[in-house]
Amino acid sequence: MEALAVRLSGLDPYVDGAIRIIAFYDTLTRRRVDLPALARSSAGLAECVAGIRLHGTGRTIRVAADGAPAPGPTAPASTTAPLTLDEEEIGTVWLERPGPPGPLDEVLLDRFAITAAAAVERYGPARTTMADPALVELAISPDTDEAAGARALRLLGFPADLPVHVIAVRARLPLDRIGSLLCPGHLVKAASLGDVGVVLATTVDAARIPEGVRAGIGAADGPARSWAQARTALRFTTARRPVVHHDELGASALLAQVSPDVVRGNADVSGIARVAAAHPEDLETLDAYCATGSLRRAADLLHLHHSSVARRLDRIGKALGIDITEPAGLIRASLALTAWRLLDD
Repeated sequence: MEALAVRLSGLDPYVDGAIRIIAFYDTLTRRRVDLPALARSSAGLAECVAGIRLHGTGRTIRVAADGAPAPGPTAPASTTAPLTLDEEEIGTVWLERPGPPGPLDEVLLDRFAITAAAAVERYGPARTTMADPALVELAISPDTDEAAGARALRLLGFPADLPVHVIAVRARLPLDRIGSLLCPGHLVKAASLGDVGVVLATTVDAARIPEGVRAGIGAADGPARSWAQARTALRFTTARRPVVHHDELGASALLAQVSPDVVRGNADVSGIARVAAAHPEDLETLDAYCATGSLRRAADLLHLHHSSVARRLDRIGKALGIDITEPAGLIRASLALTAWRLLDD
């Protein structure tokens, strides 16, 4: 192999340089260097600042060409490469070279990223978000005994002394992306179970859930119970309320336990179904009115004139046989609308 490398290197200076870079990083891999040593070696080879950042922990390493920590704020990267592990992007490596990138920087960054991924996996825990679905299911299943559930959580990387929230998710975005946004810098694991995404996290910042994602969040009082709560909360999400904490549902969570046949047989729910079939836009009006309790605020929310909202509410009230401008009627209509929506889940 070395003889072949020598013959190839004589053909092209670029090939010679690329082979030397590959051999350099192969040596670092054999020596099992950690991330700081890898960053120092890369900075020395590139003769400029080299950096590593891990998305899951927020850890950043920047080293100057002389091997010392790079001073000052991070300069614009001249070249970057994703750091991937198990087909998931878990970080970034980069060079901060003044001026344009060097002719071999792309090769250097590629090997830098590969070697960094190996170091993360070796010295771990590897901060990948996606986990084995079978292991996640074992951790959250109500049929799992306490010892097996605790072991599953340990295998997923969760310390025994930290509570774990379970989040049920429906979205087009990749689960690893959602997980990393939910609680940056903290341990997150995710997997798809059927048509629902499951995210396990020690802390949750619901404000960071991206647009277009519907999420139900369970309390951290045991993974199995939290999972049941999360699934229930997910059923209560709407376009207007895409994220629901189970704790916020209160007594309305009881609606999720009512038999669908009983719900369909209720006169108020049947009325909502008729409204949905005849005037689908009226449900949005009713939803806005139930959310605000005010005709004018509902009109502002819908960007309609208040007289248009009033006409719609009058039509809805007649269809339901309820005076929804009265408090009791508003409660009935709100419960009926929520119960009708639950039939679709």
